[in-house]
Amino acid sequence: ESTVDLSGYLLLPGLINAHDHLEFNLFPRLGNGPYANFREWADDIFRPDAPPVREHLAVPKPVRLWWGAIKNLLCGVTTVCHHNPYDHEVFGGDFPVRVVSRYGWAHSLALERNVAARFRATPKGAPFLIHLGEGTDAASAQEIFELDRQGALDPRTAIIHGVGLDAAGRALVEARGAALVWCPSSNLFTLGRTLGQEELRQHRRVALGSDSALTGAGDLLDEIRLAMQATGVGSDELYRMVTEGAAEVLRRRAGVGALQAGGVGDLIALPDSGHSPADTLAESSFREVELTVVAGKPHMLSENMLSRWSKETWERFERLDIEGLVRLVRAPIAQLVAEVETRLQD
Repeated sequence: ESTVDLSGYLLLPGLINAHDHLEFNLFPRLGNGPYANFREWADDIFRPDAPPVREHLAVPKPVRLWWGAIKNLLCGVTTVCHHNPYDHEVFGGDFPVRVVSRYGWAHSLALERNVAARFRATPKGAPFLIHLGEGTDAASAQEIFELDRQGALDPRTAIIHGVGLDAAGRALVEARGAALVWCPSSNLFTLGRTLGQEELRQHRRVALGSDSALTGAGDLLDEIRLAMQATGVGSDELYRMVTEGAAEVLRRRAGVGALQAGGVGDLIALPDSGHSPADTLAESSFREVELTVVAGKPHMLSENMLSRWSKETWERFERLDIEGLVRLVRAPIAQLVAEVETRLQD
């Protein structure tokens, strides 16, 4: 065994992003809201034969999935819940973040023919994920009652967004023991509003998600800062939403979202400011995350970190320049950049 000197740094558990669409994180934000519901947004922006959607869809999906993972890795996310089919060929041993693999999902009541069948097909003990209440209109408020009528609302259910739920809908979520995944910047961009402190406090089980770049403001750390500024939710609550609280919502095994002996070995390091873990995270952007470790192995290092690790650890890493910041990443950066540059000239 070897030891690594991380003095001067605060170590935190690897973060959990409870909602992302990894293949859409190269896209620009699209839309001109606010919209009454997500269907209005989708109808407005989905032009597959016109720029910029056409050019972005021309980038091979595996390449886009890798860039989505790297975006998460850079800000300290080690586990992502990807709201689309699990891609066994891409999400293998070399993929830079963990992707939740045991889950059931439906896009939404509006776009899925048989949500009840999807729910019944969910593996035992796994979460069932569905976009729901993603709107501010009456129809969005009623969706939770329809989900319940179909028998798809119980402690396994994780409702993504839930902005449109009324008081009775929120009470039903709690009565059934279901969870909520909150994506504040995406909600504000598409719908013009998100959940406030009082609404969030009605839910015992809440996780935070960044959503994709199509609607989200940035990465998961950007989401934490925006949530505090826009809603006043405290740093301690948000810290739980990206660590142990998120692990519980996604039904991850013991040790995910925590630092403990015999755990999964996912951790991040940021300069120690003397503040609490929750406050440190709330004050940080991806620029402060200098180390991301997945399953005990570094996957991202700052230049300051290189001298603390043996060269054998990082010699096959590739350099990534982001807005003047250099990171060494365990990923085929040169190849991924080349794949994008051939299709996205601008």
